[in-house]
Amino acid sequence: MKKAVIIGAGPAGLTAAYEMLKTTDIIPVIAEESDSAGGISRTVFYNGNGIDLGGHRLFSKSQEILDLWEELLPLQGKPPIDDKLLKREITVSENGPDPDETDIVMLKRHRLSRIYYLRKFFDYPISMSLKTVLNMGILRTAKAGFSYIKSCFIKREEKSLEDFMINRFGKVLYETFFEKYTQKVWGLHPKDISKEWGEQRIKGLSLMKAVINAILSPLHLISNKNRETTLIDEFFYPKYGCGQLWNIMADKIREMGGEIRFNSKVVGFENDSETINKVIILNADGERELLDCDYIISSMPVKDLVSGLQNVPETVEKFAFNLPYRDYILAGFYLDKFNLKNNTRIKTFNNICPDNWIYLQEDDITAGRLQIMNNWSPYLVKDFKEKVFISLEYFASEGDELWEKSEGEMLEVAVKDIKALNLTEEEHILDKVVIKVKKAYPAYFGVYSEFDKVKEFLNGFKNLYCIGRNGQHKYNNMDHSMLSGIEAVRIIKNGLNKDILWDVNTEKEYHEG
Repeated sequence: MKKAVIIGAGPAGLTAAYEMLKTTDIIPVIAEESDSAGGISRTVFYNGNGIDLGGHRLFSKSQEILDLWEELLPLQGKPPIDDKLLKREITVSENGPDPDETDIVMLKRHRLSRIYYLRKFFDYPISMSLKTVLNMGILRTAKAGFSYIKSCFIKREEKSLEDFMINRFGKVLYETFFEKYTQKVWGLHPKDISKEWGEQRIKGLSLMKAVINAILSPLHLISNKNRETTLIDEFFYPKYGCGQLWNIMADKIREMGGEIRFNSKVVGFENDSETINKVIILNADGERELLDCDYIISSMPVKDLVSGLQNVPETVEKFAFNLPYRDYILAGFYLDKFNLKNNTRIKTFNNICPDNWIYLQEDDITAGRLQIMNNWSPYLVKDFKEKVFISLEYFASEGDELWEKSEGEMLEVAVKDIKALNLTEEEHILDKVVIKVKKAYPAYFGVYSEFDKVKEFLNGFKNLYCIGRNGQHKYNNMDHSMLSGIEAVRIIKNGLNKDILWDVNTEKEYHEG
């Protein structure tokens, strides 16, 4: 019986194992460094409240992925408790389960994300609505309009992310809403970031498409499947957070005969120039262990993968070692008072704002995004009618000043932002937690321009297949990471070309922004 070692129990690795067990006789063994499934798509529960690392909406234009999600979590047949009590309209599946009677259920949720700038809410993506005009002022709006028209006729050569954004939104809107926020997230000016980030994350979206969507959507003349993913107004979401999906898939994998080894860090390999024969792990007891393998499916960071291989060419080793990443810090707060009030027609308890998350564009705020878990699923918050569970999200680089702060120091930074934004008063904070994630986001600058040389070297191993966000150093969304896992298994099963694997999500069709 052949065996595959799959590195990482995130969406890509788990989906690869699940597909392998369903369609082949190969036995997967997953080695996962942490103690839980889901990777950065997991949900962390702290004193009874659940919070996603970054928030992950389940939406895809791939019917295969939509079917897989529903296979694991059937779509709700009745509205969840908050929609029910507030009498909010939401579509349901005719024969689906009731979220109040079962935990194995997929919710359908309203999508709302906005930009908070000048202490005002702006549509996301930016639209030229009356509210935007009033928030920006007539003069600034006029400048933005002329700037956008200019960008339609005079295109910049796209050498950087800055060029990419200006060509789609005009220079004024770029400078107002994108320039400083991008620098906050990535730690670099957009002119120093590859345009490929925009191609991965924004793709076909432009101001014109946002305006067309704003006009046609209320008239029901455009469906979710025909929209840019940044423009969808509903999404799927597991009752107990995104991590619930991965825990269910992990259970299925074990039931089907697969193995998942948590607290097992991959530290090296035994390989020749064409084949990886063994994977070296540090197991849960801290002991080195060798795992035999016929196939390796890796979702670990490319930097760490290359460092564990033997006889790596010096140039490849250098490029891989210097591949850039951004790390992630979450500060979560359980509140009995939330001051950011609702200025929409969407009903909420205590009239809190109904956003899933809010992009914080303010220059005086260190956080990049605010997440409100009540609006993802009421079942994640102990007292969802009276309390609010939020997180402030920070972007750092391992070793920098922000990353090196202790938990107490990081909470001080977050509380300072809370006060500056007037989200609540300190006496209304009932609980708080800090979570750090290394290598959360593969970045598109620095030696990334030489990544093809690293990819060519890795493709030289006949039994190695790189998948997922970190495995391909590609800023994939969750569904594309899953598709890469599925494609890896198909390539193994049918002897197909590996280029298929690297081409997942290069069609520039859509992407969540």
